[in-house]
Amino acid sequence: MEQGYQKRGYLREPFRLFRLRDVGVEEMEYHYHEFHKAVFFLGGTASYIVEGRSYFLRPGDVVLVGRHLIHKPVIDPTRPYERAVLYLDPDFLDGLGAGEEDLGGCFRLAERRRFALTRPDGEDARVLGRALDGLEGALADRQFGAGLLARSRLVELLVHLNRAQARDRTRAEEVSRADPRIAQVLDHINGNLAADLSVEGLAALAYMSKYHFMRRFRELTGYSVHQYVSEKRLLAAAGLLCRGLSAQEVSLRCGFQDYSTFQRAFKAKYGVTPRQWR
Repeated sequence: MEQGYQKRGYLREPFRLFRLRDVGVEEMEYHYHEFHKAVFFLGGTASYIVEGRSYFLRPGDVVLVGRHLIHKPVIDPTRPYERAVLYLDPDFLDGLGAGEEDLGGCFRLAERRRFALTRPDGEDARVLGRALDGLEGALADRQFGAGLLARSRLVELLVHLNRAQARDRTRAEEVSRADPRIAQVLDHINGNLAADLSVEGLAALAYMSKYHFMRRFRELTGYSVHQYVSEKRLLAAAGLLCRGLSAQEVSLRCGFQDYSTFQRAFKAKYGVTPRQWR
């Protein structure tokens, strides 16, 4: 029996940083997080798949994976896989630069462009490396003001990351691969969750036969069309309920045929009814 996408990890702090080096990493399933993730690739042979696009990494690259984006790394298990991973609570990030700058803008821009990779040039790479080391050192500090120092180092890192992204002129076709027909369908799904998203209609949008489309979609995203659409609708529904919308309105906005169907699907995923969640 097929399983849906996995939600991995929990973030109980505003942010966390890990520096990791593994050998023989087992293949991961497609998954998503309730938080933002920035992966600073430091060494090894790896690629990253984010929403159907594969990115071929080299040391110094940064992969920006926003909340709820479905992704997985593809790693050569014979080589050491080295990276630093920064997890960020989206609400904390939005408040961190409030009134000054949008420090979370790099994640929003990456999602808007449908391009998750930033490849800093020589100077930007050096500045980001120093900022990453500074944050890691501050997080290990236990002296007076350690928390304040760590937040200031985080702000510094995010400022440089946003600057590096703005200056990056890397072309998508040079560092990544995606089927433009499937990419168009993914954009359509995520922008039109209330619409009729039948397999037949989406296959027609991609100018593909139904069965070829279904095979190609699974090949590039890891799951069936129905699973992907259902997952995105439920993730959107949970967010709208948190904003105070009624369960009935959310059901309509997220494309469910009737409220009872929405209620059953929501409870199966989250363990509570939409009204209890709200």
